[in-house]
Amino acid sequence: MTTSLQELLAGWITGQRWFAGKGRAIDDLAVDTLTELDPGDPALVHALVSVRQGERSTQYQIPLGLRAQVPDRLKHVLIGSCDWQGRRMCAYDAAHDASLTSRLLNGMDSELRVRPLGFHRVPGTSIDTSQRSLVLTAEQSNTSLVYGDMYILKLFRQITPGLNPELEVITALAGAGSAHVARPYGWIETELDGEATTLAIMQEYLSNANEGWTMALTSVRDLYATAQGMPAEDAGGDFAAEAFRLGTATAEVHAELAGAFPTGVIEPPEIKRMTERFRRRLEKAVVEVPALAGHAHVAYEAFDRLADLDQEIPVQRVHGDYHLGQVMRTPADWVVLDFEGEPGQPLADRRALDSPLRDVAGMLRSFEYAARHLLAGHPRAGSLERRAQEWAARNRAAFLAGYSEAGGGIRGHDAVFLRALELTKAVYEVVYEARNRPSWLPIPLSAFS
Repeated sequence: MTTSLQELLAGWITGQRWFAGKGRAIDDLAVDTLTELDPGDPALVHALVSVRQGERSTQYQIPLGLRAQVPDRLKHVLIGSCDWQGRRMCAYDAAHDASLTSRLLNGMDSELRVRPLGFHRVPGTSIDTSQRSLVLTAEQSNTSLVYGDMYILKLFRQITPGLNPELEVITALAGAGSAHVARPYGWIETELDGEATTLAIMQEYLSNANEGWTMALTSVRDLYATAQGMPAEDAGGDFAAEAFRLGTATAEVHAELAGAFPTGVIEPPEIKRMTERFRRRLEKAVVEVPALAGHAHVAYEAFDRLADLDQEIPVQRVHGDYHLGQVMRTPADWVVLDFEGEPGQPLADRRALDSPLRDVAGMLRSFEYAARHLLAGHPRAGSLERRAQEWAARNRAAFLAGYSEAGGGIRGHDAVFLRALELTKAVYEVVYEARNRPSWLPIPLSAFS
């Protein structure tokens, strides 16, 4: 009996890192579209499939390769054997086949249209179609292909109808001459529910850059290795100068976003409603994580101060999921990545106006994680806690100083709002760590001291 492509995909998709419905049975998988981009052997076929699990239906993007025989180098991404156009063919994940992914480069360069897919090149750019791709393996929710040392193509696996915020933001900021985004080169889209929907984005690959999180951890390790009495500024690998530059870059990006997109304000009544949402999240978190109960008064007091604000709060487009893993240090400056917004949130929410202080709060929490996460299970955790506090305080202050100097000042009611945003972020972290990494629970709990 011949296995259909639909049946193959239903058995294969649950084992993929980017599959969002792990741990729940699939009720149904439907193949929504199959678009042939390259015929023959090997063939390249673009698939959109919908997976139903209970009341939730999620759409996924799968580039399919089809060959009569799969070479050894591709057997680790084999899906299975099925009938295709009257022939018995082996289906596999084509993202790992450089001989097929070159078609994506060619498509963007020539602005190919194979309905319902559209390939686009950013005006004023040219694409070197000779580059061969390699899949990055670190990502969880998407698949990224690096072409030589020139381009990185982010292939969105979970598809939501509409324009992806990252494409919208990076094209606007690059067009305005921002030094803090990687240059965009092209994108792939389709139409879903009557909306142009982003499937993939290609940008400059920052081959000579270092990730902010990695740089920060190196600094923390260096500090932990020094004598207890040595000030953090005298330890090798001090990060404060980079934290200051990162604060400056963050303020500049916020100013660029405010110039490229609409802005607005939150009135005091909405601030009070927001505060109530913060309180309800805290109440639920205390029920789920009893260890938070003894610290909750700190957050309640901060939320009370926020509710008492009688001034408007400016809002604009923001990053939305800002932390040290979202920034890269190039030889010239800091570059900000992944303007998708918070994963799992509706597209409209990720594109909504918000306070730039939400990004600031996210980065401040990231400094706390960088300082403390190495202490989980560390035999000298108790004696190193003071060093962790010192590192976090020094780099938080440097970041805020850089942010303020570049025009992102935090004054009066701004500080009240920032404190509330930090603590509601820490409440989220408490629940996350209790569910997933209990040994890390002391990190977010330290925010309430």
